[in-house]
Amino acid sequence: MAIDQVHDLQKVYRKLLDSMSRPGKVCSLQEALVDVDSKLSCYEATLLSLMTLLDGEVTFHILSENHQDLSTKISEYTLAKCAPVDEADYIIALRDSSEASIISAVKQCKNGDLIDPQASATWIIEGEPLSNHGELTLTGPGIKDSAQLDVGFSPSFWQARQERTKEYPLGIDLILTDEHFQIVCVPRTTSVANAEVE
Repeated sequence: MAIDQVHDLQKVYRKLLDSMSRPGKVCSLQEALVDVDSKLSCYEATLLSLMTLLDGEVTFHILSENHQDLSTKISEYTLAKCAPVDEADYIIALRDSSEASIISAVKQCKNGDLIDPQASATWIIEGEPLSNHGELTLTGPGIKDSAQLDVGFSPSFWQARQERTKEYPLGIDLILTDEHFQIVCVPRTTSVANAEVE
């Protein structure tokens, strides 16, 4: 993989920080893209995020119908180890994941506790093209008034996520990616509302 490990992944890290501090803001990782392994079964934005965030100190779990090759490559690139969904620090839901498997994993994943709220899962989820014109309304820290977002997930997903974030500071943080090298973050501090998630 011909990625400048220092220069390009620093760009990705800055984009992730910017997106996490400004929930709902769609950011592009394309300028950091040099030459990722296009044969892997994930979006380039997903792989760049994983290479930036994972290391030998953390674990991950992949939700997908066919992920063995990707799991092996992630371990090779980052030294992170694969773990069961209820133990993983990072959960990666690829585009072929079923809604049922994602919602089940949201209910099972680490949510932190009052002593260590940071000991929770961070999700990286592949979805439809990200847009700031959509059915979701985001409010909370880092958002002036409100932000609109379209990610293509069902109300059932957002309801499951809401159940895991209602006892702040416990909760899960989301990094959403699409096929156009875009990311958007929805941290646990962000309230998400649509017609069916109140």
